[in-house]
Amino acid sequence: MEVNIHQAKTHLSRLIEQALAGEDIVIAKAGAPLVRLVRIERDKPKLGTARGQFQLKDGWDDALTDKEIDELFG
Repeated sequence: MEVNIHQAKTHLSRLIEQALAGEDIVIAKAGAPLVRLVRIERDKPKLGTARGQFQLKDGWDDALTDKEIDELFG
């Protein structure tokens, strides 16, 4: 889809949503394409990549007592 600068300013949120959905958005001036609005692809974190970098103490997931909660949050 090609839009002019005025349309892009007016409908930027909608154009961003369309680009996130994979649509090719080109912004033009006087009919000449200038820029392309594209989604930035991010690498998903891989589970287990922190293995060996820290250790959890036994009982780290035990329920806190009321006293411990009060100490943490006042």
